[in-house]
Amino acid sequence: MYKKRSFWLTVVAVSLFFLFIYVAQNSLDAYIIRILNVAAIYVILGVSLNLINGFTGQFSLGHAGFMAIGAYASALLYMSPQLKAMNFFIKPLIWPLSEIQMPFFPALLIGGLLAAGAGFLVGAPCLRVKGDYLAIVTYGFSEIIRVLFNNLQSVTNGPLGLKGLPTYTNLWWSWGWAIFTIFFIKRLIDSSYGRALKAIRDDESAAEAMGVNLLYHKTLAFVVGAFFAGIAGGLLGSLVMTIDPNAFNIFLTFQIVLIVLLGGLGSITGTVIMGAAMAFLMELLRAVEVPMNFFGITIPGIPGMRMLIFSIILMIAVLFFRRGIIGDREFSWEGFISFFKGRPSRGREGE
Repeated sequence: MYKKRSFWLTVVAVSLFFLFIYVAQNSLDAYIIRILNVAAIYVILGVSLNLINGFTGQFSLGHAGFMAIGAYASALLYMSPQLKAMNFFIKPLIWPLSEIQMPFFPALLIGGLLAAGAGFLVGAPCLRVKGDYLAIVTYGFSEIIRVLFNNLQSVTNGPLGLKGLPTYTNLWWSWGWAIFTIFFIKRLIDSSYGRALKAIRDDESAAEAMGVNLLYHKTLAFVVGAFFAGIAGGLLGSLVMTIDPNAFNIFLTFQIVLIVLLGGLGSITGTVIMGAAMAFLMELLRAVEVPMNFFGITIPGIPGMRMLIFSIILMIAVLFFRRGIIGDREFSWEGFISFFKGRPSRGREGE
């Protein structure tokens, strides 16, 4: 009875959400729509990184590199040959990329799959280490990708990047992928694979003694996380209409990690909330980087102040909210209904 009720409540909630997307896409200001699109991309990035960092217990800093792979791969596939020729005016784009053009959806999928392939190539050997060592290795991979894309003039256009990209990303694309990411990773976590990942996170030695293949399950999480990071990169490239290799830097990595830490390691619900909040917070904090006038006194803007503020937020979170805003708890319809009825949910009645 409870499962049936939860199913129909979920169907109604998703339907109402897509109704909101329809209204928002057709009536809201373009600036607000852009922020909502960025929020969806942050949700994809946060949830996919939480699969690696939160549910599997591996500290990865390589998401920006996977984003770059997905962004460039998908853009080079959906750009028209004429647009490619305009961008690659110093050194022509290699064949057959110079002649290929395909619809946005398959280009996005291929970008995600290439990012997943990179995740496998990096994860299979590197996941034998853990903790700080894994963080260093994955961050090194991300930096290698950034430097490599800055120098592959005939493939990525080097530091010039890609300009004038078609704007395919809208609320349907971004939030459709965000909901699919949440659904897919939630189903994965609730499966036997997810239970194995949690066992690895809690105690690798005990998990291995129980017969869990550590390398296989770690690599699985890494590949899935890399796939969705590649999808997010493709969506972001089409949204901002330009791809710069230097945009996939440590600041972007820091933002994604902050979403996971503040949302809660091992909490999809908290990550979704923080991913959406981060997009709006980023826009609000732009004010501290531009000159402001208070009662006739001009206060100069300080470039990079947002990074400083985020660093302070991270320090506060680590010191006082180590489990994030809601810890490892998840949203449930039973808990939601019980909250408004003023009685404990079924999972807390025995406490």
